Amino acid sequence: MSPCETPALESRNLGDFARILSPTAMPAPRVALGQENIANGLGKLVLTLVELIRELLERQALRRIEAGSLTDEETERLGTAFLKLSQEVQRLKKEFGLENEDLNIDLGPLGKLL
Repeated sequence: MSPCETPALESRNLGDFARILSPTAMPAPRVALGQENIANGLGKLVLTLVELIRELLERQALRRIEAGSLTDEETERLGTAFLKLSQEVQRLKKEFGLENEDLNIDLGPLGKLL
């Protein structure tokens, strides 16, 4: 047997092989695209992006606070804004039936998003 041949193909002719690879040989899985699925998927995507941006903004705000470049009033306003944003994200997660883990998309070799 040559290095290019495989045992699975030894007993089959080219026609059999073509039928195996044919798109009709194995029907593609169907995805149910109902109104609720689309809304939940979009909600998950938007909340994931909001969480990512919120985390980035919080880190930047902490850097600015530690560097002393914000006044006490600015620090207070940032804290209030982040608290309100966090509460709203929690409310929306409940509405869409999502947990924190649902928003943490796996990026493969890059790791988790959040």
